[in-house]
Amino acid sequence: MKGLVYKSTGSWYQVKSDEGKFYQCRIKGKLRLSGIRSTSPVAVGDRVGFDLDDEAVGVIHTIDQRENYLVRKSVNLSKQLHIIGANIDLVFLVITLKNPETFTTFIDRFLVSAAAFGIETVLLFNKMDQYTEEEFERVNELKGLYTSIGYQSVLCSTKSDQGMSELRNLMKDNTSIFSGHSGVGKSTLINTVAPELLLKIGEISEQHGQGQHTTTFAEMFDLSFGGRIIDSPGIRGFGIADINKEEIARYFKEFFKASENCKFNNCQHLSEPGCAVKSELEEGTIAESRYQSYLSMVLEEEGPYRQDSFAE
Repeated sequence: MKGLVYKSTGSWYQVKSDEGKFYQCRIKGKLRLSGIRSTSPVAVGDRVGFDLDDEAVGVIHTIDQRENYLVRKSVNLSKQLHIIGANIDLVFLVITLKNPETFTTFIDRFLVSAAAFGIETVLLFNKMDQYTEEEFERVNELKGLYTSIGYQSVLCSTKSDQGMSELRNLMKDNTSIFSGHSGVGKSTLINTVAPELLLKIGEISEQHGQGQHTTTFAEMFDLSFGGRIIDSPGIRGFGIADINKEEIARYFKEFFKASENCKFNNCQHLSEPGCAVKSELEEGTIAESRYQSYLSMVLEEEGPYRQDSFAE
């Protein structure tokens, strides 16, 4: 039998067969995927092959090749990775200007990670109903910046219903996952576009100005209008185990395009002569905030760039 993994609790998996029936499954023996050091070989979103035993319990024996996957570092096993989800079509990064504030460095690092995983990112600028006129202008500036680079961006407010139909259309027929700092309103957005899910909503901590993690395990849900959504654990340490510093620029879309005109093929866009990226930066074609984000990644002192600062 073939099916899709909808829930993982560590040792047991809920699998929906191609016939639409759910089965509780376990892993056969020491099933492992080659090339991935993970805490568990099976992830939510995986396509698997399984058989039923005498008690109608599924036994997973094969895992199909993944199109992509997201990981975070294992808390207890630093050399291993915990796979958040597999075969993801879209990741929605939820951004707020305050309560909590999402900095451009965080956004840019997230975009680099998602691009390296081969997953498309959509930026959701949330809580638009809470902003002053000056803050509203700042959001529009950020939206304009990332739209010009090539990222789809949506202005959202669950209170005014702004952007909800656009978000629903993006989610339709796709497997998606939401990320961003605690307290940016991920669960509220999901409950607004898909109220049948009734996901538990975290409350903002007034003392610290940031939300509390509310999800303890990964689970995927079918959407009534088509598609699926993965509700993930707190993504603290979300990112890539390591990226060679020489590769970071390729995940900045505008840098990659400009680098075609650099004097040297291996230009790192730092102090090399004839750098087209630096030229476009001086001309204002490339944003200063994007270049500063790039520098913060490339100039980190300890080995390859390590992504360990993300939180749900």
